[in-house]
Amino acid sequence: MSTPLYLGLDSSTQGLKLSLIDDNATIVHSLAVNYDQQLPQYNTVGGMHTNGAEVHSPVLMWLEALDLLFAQLHHDQEHATSTSGTPFEIANIVAVSGSGQQHGSVYWKRNASAQLSTLDPNTPLHQQLNASFATLSSPIWADSSTSQQCADLEQAMGSSEALAAATGSRAYERFTGLQISKIHQHHKEAVYDQCERISLVSSFMCSILLGQYAPIDTADGSGTNLNRLLEQGGTTWCQRAVEHCGGSELVSKLGRAMVPAHTCLGSIAPYFVAKYGFAPSCKIIAWSGDNPNSLAGLGLQEPGDLAVSLGTSDTMFTMMNSATPGKDGHVLRNPIDPTSFMGMLCFKNGSLAREEMAKNLCQGDWKTFGEMLKQTPPGNDGHVGLFYVSPEITPTTGGQSGVQRYGPDGGRVEVPFNNPAHEVRAVVEGKFLAMRHYGERIGMDVSTCKKIIATGGASNNAAMLQVMSDVFGCNVYTIEQSDSASLGAAFRALHGDRCDQAQVFVPFTEVVPSDAFGYTLMCTPTEGTSEVYGALMPRFAQHQADFAQSLRTN
Repeated sequence: MSTPLYLGLDSSTQGLKLSLIDDNATIVHSLAVNYDQQLPQYNTVGGMHTNGAEVHSPVLMWLEALDLLFAQLHHDQEHATSTSGTPFEIANIVAVSGSGQQHGSVYWKRNASAQLSTLDPNTPLHQQLNASFATLSSPIWADSSTSQQCADLEQAMGSSEALAAATGSRAYERFTGLQISKIHQHHKEAVYDQCERISLVSSFMCSILLGQYAPIDTADGSGTNLNRLLEQGGTTWCQRAVEHCGGSELVSKLGRAMVPAHTCLGSIAPYFVAKYGFAPSCKIIAWSGDNPNSLAGLGLQEPGDLAVSLGTSDTMFTMMNSATPGKDGHVLRNPIDPTSFMGMLCFKNGSLAREEMAKNLCQGDWKTFGEMLKQTPPGNDGHVGLFYVSPEITPTTGGQSGVQRYGPDGGRVEVPFNNPAHEVRAVVEGKFLAMRHYGERIGMDVSTCKKIIATGGASNNAAMLQVMSDVFGCNVYTIEQSDSASLGAAFRALHGDRCDQAQVFVPFTEVVPSDAFGYTLMCTPTEGTSEVYGALMPRFAQHQADFAQSLRTN
């Protein structure tokens, strides 16, 4: 009997990736196409075209990459090769789902649906669909040219807090609604009026596989500033925001309703059956954004689970039972549980601040940095530091950078602390305290935290992870995982298939067991430390708010 397989794709900024798993959630094969290297004719740098604050990507490049990736998958099947060493058959793929870089948008020209529904397997996708778009250039997450549209939308909604309460986030330049608003204002006749459907990158790629327009899922739809986060499972649009950004016709261009991410949308288009050997019965499960798929791929399975990526910037994901969105951070619908939420926090000053400290005090030696970190107790003897070596996102510092220290008495300290070890602990503690503070503000209950999955370059520093464990009061694990977004999409394909078979929602944990993720326990919380940090939190939060406000008003 043939082994059922499940395919996850990730249409990311720099390339298109693939993870193929079996019904035990074990990886069978993985592939990737790099846009710059393998499709140089599009002249992208990092998969993007940058013109000042405007950053776009070519739609046709994404289509050509899909054919290129599937051609390689078919080649590997024919030659019985795979990254796991196990041969596979494309015809055994039961379901496909995917991940798309969040906030990007694609503008389908009027009557494009007819071409989409009659794809010819003898002609490459990018050739037969090249006249199907109102613009061939898609604004993506890196675009920051919509500051005026952000201000206008917040004013239309009453305030940034009102917009966040409705949609899950205050206005952000990269969010899709603001990009649509700019096109509606500046390119109405040439692009907006010619457009019959607007897709996110995720629903665009899903539409290609489906052979018809795919709905936007609730998790990725939560990154548009156009959704109603807390009502009807997040499936509806916020009328005031939608009409402000694109007029009364925008709802029909977006699609009347969003769907939960586990929804089976139908079967794969005949193009992929004829050209690559997919089974006609292969199911297409709704696609979602790259951050929601990473949540699934990293193994956040129930409220109280967190993932922290320690990179150039630091990012925290958390699953939450309830949501209280505000001016800082994002709240999205949960891609693996339609009744709960995903909190997301981005901190620009991650490794940048830690590396500067290590360079100044340890000659860049991370072993010495870790040893110094252990020399001071949790709470740092009352020393607090805020290190914004570049303008911060959370909290927003209004484009300003700076460093501020506070002594045990709460007073400002204008020079480095006398003990260098206090400096080291301050730069580490400050970031994890900020994560806990803002996580609690958007709905995370730290008392329910069960586990943290640490990823990124700094996740190999045991002393740093111990501080993280102590601040949150839960175990910290690492995971050997190179592409959480495409793997998360594969897990969701498996999950969506099981839900479709049962015709009811099946808990994700019953489909993808925790042992599928390959966790390594790195540290457990030191007894009593979470209480130390809980007591410090009000003072830390006040220092943080005061300093951010002082930077914004400079």
